[in-house]
Amino acid sequence: MEEKLKQESANCIKVVLFGPESTGKTTLSKQLAAHYNSAWVPEYAREYLQEKWEKQNKVCEPKDLLPIAEGQIKLENEQAKNTNSVLICDTDLLQTKVYSEVYYSGFCDEILKKYAVNNTYNLYLLTYIDTPWEADDLRDKPTEREQMFKAFENELIKNEKPYVLLKGSEKERLIKATNHIDRLLNERQNNVYG
Repeated sequence: MEEKLKQESANCIKVVLFGPESTGKTTLSKQLAAHYNSAWVPEYAREYLQEKWEKQNKVCEPKDLLPIAEGQIKLENEQAKNTNSVLICDTDLLQTKVYSEVYYSGFCDEILKKYAVNNTYNLYLLTYIDTPWEADDLRDKPTEREQMFKAFENELIKNEKPYVLLKGSEKERLIKATNHIDRLLNERQNNVYG
Protein backbone atom coordinates (compact mmCIF):
# COMPACT_ATOMS: atom_id res chain seq x y z
CA MET A 1 0.00 0.00 0.00
CA GLU A 2 2.64 2.52 1.02
CA GLU A 3 4.63 2.19 -2.19
CA LYS A 4 1.55 3.28 -4.14
CA LEU A 5 1.70 6.73 -2.49
CA LYS A 6 5.40 7.38 -3.00
CA GLN A 7 6.69 9.90 -5.51
CA GLU A 8 9.16 8.53 -8.01
CA SER A 9 12.26 10.58 -8.62
CA ALA A 10 11.87 13.00 -11.49
CA ASN A 11 14.09 15.33 -13.48
CA CYS A 12 11.76 18.32 -13.40
CA ILE A 13 10.48 21.16 -11.28
CA LYS A 14 7.19 20.22 -9.65
CA VAL A 15 4.56 22.89 -9.14
CA VAL A 16 1.23 22.17 -7.46
CA LEU A 17 -1.96 24.24 -7.39
CA PHE A 18 -3.32 24.26 -3.87
CA GLY A 19 -6.38 25.72 -2.20
CA PRO A 20 -10.11 25.44 -1.58
CA GLU A 21 -12.63 24.34 -4.16
CA SER A 22 -13.73 26.78 -6.85
CA THR A 23 -10.65 29.00 -6.66
CA GLY A 24 -9.40 28.54 -10.22
CA LYS A 25 -6.86 25.76 -9.69
CA THR A 26 -7.78 23.67 -12.71
CA THR A 27 -8.07 26.67 -15.03
CA LEU A 28 -4.68 28.00 -13.97
CA SER A 29 -2.96 24.61 -13.99
CA LYS A 30 -4.07 24.04 -17.60
CA GLN A 31 -2.93 27.54 -18.56
CA LEU A 32 0.48 26.94 -16.98
CA ALA A 33 0.95 23.58 -18.68
CA ALA A 34 0.09 25.20 -22.02
CA HIS A 35 2.36 28.19 -21.33
CA TYR A 36 5.33 25.91 -20.62
CA ASN A 37 4.28 23.31 -23.21
CA SER A 38 4.71 20.83 -20.43
CA ALA A 39 3.04 17.92 -18.67
CA TRP A 40 -0.15 18.48 -16.67
CA VAL A 41 -1.48 16.25 -13.88
CA PRO A 42 -5.26 16.50 -13.51
CA GLU A 43 -7.14 16.11 -10.23
CA TYR A 44 -7.89 12.40 -9.90
CA ALA A 45 -10.45 12.95 -7.12
CA ARG A 46 -12.74 14.92 -9.42
CA GLU A 47 -13.06 12.05 -11.91
CA TYR A 48 -13.28 9.42 -9.17
CA LEU A 49 -15.92 11.27 -7.13
CA GLN A 50 -17.96 12.40 -10.14
CA GLU A 51 -18.21 8.77 -11.25
CA LYS A 52 -19.21 7.73 -7.72
CA TRP A 53 -21.89 10.44 -7.66
CA GLU A 54 -23.27 9.46 -11.05
CA LYS A 55 -23.29 5.70 -10.38
CA GLN A 56 -24.17 5.58 -6.66
CA ASN A 57 -25.49 9.07 -5.87
CA LYS A 58 -22.95 9.16 -3.03
CA VAL A 59 -20.35 11.72 -2.00
CA CYS A 60 -16.83 11.11 -0.75
CA GLU A 61 -16.41 8.83 2.25
CA PRO A 62 -13.26 8.16 4.31
CA LYS A 63 -12.77 4.83 2.53
CA ASP A 64 -12.36 6.73 -0.77
CA LEU A 65 -9.34 8.74 0.33
CA LEU A 66 -6.63 6.12 -0.15
CA PRO A 67 -7.83 5.11 -3.64
CA ILE A 68 -7.97 8.81 -4.53
CA ALA A 69 -4.45 9.34 -3.20
CA GLU A 70 -3.16 6.29 -5.09
CA GLY A 71 -4.77 7.47 -8.31
CA GLN A 72 -3.34 10.98 -7.87
CA ILE A 73 0.24 9.91 -7.28
CA LYS A 74 0.05 7.36 -10.11
CA LEU A 75 -0.96 10.14 -12.52
CA GLU A 76 1.80 12.37 -11.19
CA ASN A 77 4.48 9.70 -11.51
CA GLU A 78 3.37 8.91 -15.05
CA GLN A 79 3.36 12.54 -16.16
CA ALA A 80 6.69 13.30 -14.49
CA LYS A 81 8.29 10.94 -17.02
CA ASN A 82 6.96 13.15 -19.84
CA THR A 83 8.88 16.31 -18.97
CA ASN A 84 12.33 17.42 -17.95
CA SER A 85 11.33 21.04 -17.37
CA VAL A 86 8.23 21.67 -15.25
CA LEU A 87 5.39 19.43 -14.11
CA ILE A 88 2.12 21.23 -13.32
CA CYS A 89 -0.06 19.39 -10.81
CA ASP A 90 -3.70 20.37 -10.33
CA THR A 91 -3.50 18.98 -6.78
CA ASP A 92 -1.44 16.73 -4.51
CA LEU A 93 -1.80 14.43 -1.51
CA LEU A 94 -1.48 17.33 0.94
CA GLN A 95 -4.71 18.72 -0.50
CA THR A 96 -6.37 15.32 0.09
CA LYS A 97 -5.07 15.39 3.68
CA VAL A 98 -6.60 18.83 4.30
CA TYR A 99 -9.97 17.75 2.93
CA SER A 100 -9.88 14.58 5.00
CA GLU A 101 -9.20 16.47 8.21
CA VAL A 102 -11.84 19.14 7.50
CA TYR A 103 -14.60 16.77 6.41
CA TYR A 104 -13.90 13.92 8.85
CA SER A 105 -13.36 15.72 12.16
CA GLY A 106 -9.58 15.75 12.04
CA PHE A 107 -9.21 12.20 10.72
CA CYS A 108 -6.60 11.37 8.10
CA ASP A 109 -5.24 7.89 7.43
CA GLU A 110 -1.68 7.68 8.79
CA ILE A 111 -0.24 6.38 5.52
CA LEU A 112 -1.87 9.20 3.56
CA LYS A 113 -0.66 11.72 6.14
CA LYS A 114 2.93 10.43 5.91
CA TYR A 115 3.15 10.77 2.13
CA ALA A 116 1.14 13.97 2.00
CA VAL A 117 3.77 15.61 4.17
CA ASN A 118 6.87 13.84 2.81
CA ASN A 119 6.24 14.10 -0.94
CA THR A 120 8.00 17.19 -2.23
CA TYR A 121 7.28 19.99 -4.68
CA ASN A 122 9.37 22.97 -5.65
CA LEU A 123 6.46 25.39 -5.39
CA TYR A 124 2.88 25.51 -4.18
CA LEU A 125 0.58 28.05 -5.80
CA LEU A 126 -2.04 28.84 -3.14
CA THR A 127 -5.20 30.13 -4.81
CA TYR A 128 -7.21 32.72 -2.93
CA ILE A 129 -11.00 32.83 -2.65
CA ASP A 130 -11.47 36.01 -4.70
CA THR A 131 -12.88 34.06 -7.65
CA PRO A 132 -16.63 33.61 -8.08
CA TRP A 133 -18.11 30.46 -6.58
CA GLU A 134 -19.15 27.93 -9.24
CA ALA A 135 -21.48 25.18 -8.05
CA ASP A 136 -21.30 21.62 -9.37
CA ASP A 137 -22.17 18.11 -8.19
CA LEU A 138 -19.14 17.90 -5.90
CA ARG A 139 -18.63 21.36 -4.44
CA ASP A 140 -20.43 21.96 -1.18
CA LYS A 141 -18.88 24.71 0.96
CA PRO A 142 -19.82 28.05 -0.60
CA THR A 143 -20.31 29.69 2.81
CA GLU A 144 -17.09 28.33 4.34
CA ARG A 145 -14.56 29.61 1.84
CA GLU A 146 -12.59 31.71 4.33
CA GLN A 147 -12.28 28.83 6.82
CA MET A 148 -11.25 26.45 4.05
CA PHE A 149 -8.65 28.89 2.75
CA LYS A 150 -7.16 29.20 6.24
CA ALA A 151 -7.01 25.40 6.58
CA PHE A 152 -5.03 25.17 3.33
CA GLU A 153 -2.68 28.03 4.13
CA ASN A 154 -2.07 26.75 7.67
CA GLU A 155 -1.14 23.33 6.27
CA LEU A 156 1.52 24.88 4.04
CA ILE A 157 2.91 26.95 6.91
CA LYS A 158 2.87 24.04 9.39
CA ASN A 159 4.76 21.79 6.98
CA GLU A 160 7.12 24.55 5.79
CA LYS A 161 6.15 24.15 2.15
CA PRO A 162 7.36 26.79 -0.33
CA TYR A 163 4.34 28.73 -1.55
CA VAL A 164 3.13 31.86 -3.26
CA LEU A 165 -0.33 33.32 -2.72
CA LEU A 166 -2.23 34.02 -5.94
CA LYS A 167 -4.98 36.64 -5.96
CA GLY A 168 -6.71 38.69 -8.60
CA SER A 169 -7.83 38.05 -12.15
CA GLU A 170 -6.85 35.01 -14.21
CA LYS A 171 -4.28 37.14 -16.00
CA GLU A 172 -2.78 38.51 -12.76
CA ARG A 173 -2.54 35.01 -11.32
CA LEU A 174 -0.94 33.64 -14.47
CA ILE A 175 1.64 36.43 -14.56
CA LYS A 176 2.59 35.99 -10.91
CA ALA A 177 2.75 32.20 -11.23
CA THR A 178 4.92 32.30 -14.36
CA ASN A 179 7.27 34.83 -12.75
CA HIS A 180 7.89 32.45 -9.85
CA ILE A 181 8.18 29.36 -12.04
CA ASP A 182 10.55 31.17 -14.42
CA ARG A 183 12.72 32.04 -11.43
CA LEU A 184 12.86 28.35 -10.45
CA LEU A 185 13.69 27.32 -14.01
CA ASN A 186 16.46 29.94 -14.21
CA GLU A 187 17.91 28.85 -10.86
CA ARG A 188 17.87 25.24 -12.01
CA GLN A 189 19.57 26.14 -15.29
CA ASN A 190 22.23 28.20 -13.46
CA ASN A 191 22.90 25.29 -11.11
CA VAL A 192 23.29 22.88 -14.03
CA TYR A 193 25.34 25.15 -16.27
CA GLY A 194 26.70 27.70 -13.84
